[in-house]
Amino acid sequence: MGNGQAAQSNTWLLFALMTVLSWGVYGVFLHTGQQNMADPVNGRYKAFLFVGVAYFLTAVIAPIIVLLLNRAHWNLPAQGIAWSLTAGIFGAIGAFFVLLALGASRGSPAVMSVVFAGAPIVNAFAAILMHPPEGGLSAIKPQFVLGLILAATGGFLVSMFRPQPAPAHRPAAHQKATSVASPLGQTEVKP
Repeated sequence: MGNGQAAQSNTWLLFALMTVLSWGVYGVFLHTGQQNMADPVNGRYKAFLFVGVAYFLTAVIAPIIVLLLNRAHWNLPAQGIAWSLTAGIFGAIGAFFVLLALGASRGSPAVMSVVFAGAPIVNAFAAILMHPPEGGLSAIKPQFVLGLILAATGGFLVSMFRPQPAPAHRPAAHQKATSVASPLGQTEVKP
C-alpha cells in the first residue's frame, strides 16, 4: 500500500478522534452552561435550547454550504430522509437525557463515563441486528465479546472510582439553603 493510500485509509481515525474530543467535552461544557444560566430550576433547559441553536448552525447550515459547493443533486429519497430524521431524533433525545442526568447527578463525570461506555455496546448490538454479519452470529469472534465486556467494565470503573471534585467554596457566613422543586420532580438546592 502506498503512502497516499495509507494516509487515506487512516483519515477515518482522525475524524473519529475529533469526535471523541468534541463529545468528550460536551457534558462538561453543557453542565457549565447550565450552571451559568443562573437559574437552578430551568437553567438546564435554557442551556439545551442553545444546544439546539448550535445544532441548527452546525447541522443545517454547514451541510447546505458543502452541498452547494459540491454542486450536489437534491434528490432526497424518502427512506433516506426517514432514517436520517430518526437518527437525529434519537441523538437529540440522548442529548436531552444527558442534560437531565447531569442535572440529577449535579454534574457528575460518571454520567459521561456511563454514556460513552454504554453507547458503543448498544451500537454494536443494534448494528448486528440491523446489519447481520456475514456468516451469522457464529461469525462473531470472542475478541468482540471481550471488547464489549471491557467497555462495560471500563465505564463501571471510571464511574465508581472517579476523582471527587474539590468542595465548592462557601462564604464565611453560612447561608440557609432552600429547596426548589423542578417540573420533572428533581430537587434543586437554592442558597
